Amino acid sequence: MDRPHGGPRGRQRLGAITCFFTRAGFRRRGVSRALARAAVGFARERGARALEGYPITTTDVIVEDLHVGTTDTFAEAGFTEVSAPSPRRVVMRIDF
Repeated sequence: MDRPHGGPRGRQRLGAITCFFTRAGFRRRGVSRALARAAVGFARERGARALEGYPITTTDVIVEDLHVGTTDTFAEAGFTEVSAPSPRRVVMRIDF
């Protein structure tokens, strides 16, 4: 959860949620949303200054593409969009 940001004078503790894995049979029950909220608490308690996620912007995909989460999942956990590196992906962030 620690990566340099802002040059050698400043270090910022930045966490990242890169994917969610929910076992078949438990999907579409809010597990990813619960995990995103828990990750926010986990990162905050451990001194992170921010947490990022890289969700897909559409749900019109095969289920396997949704492992990165959706924008709604991250938004409901308090993240806001900070950039859109591609038409199908965004960077979302919550600062503490």
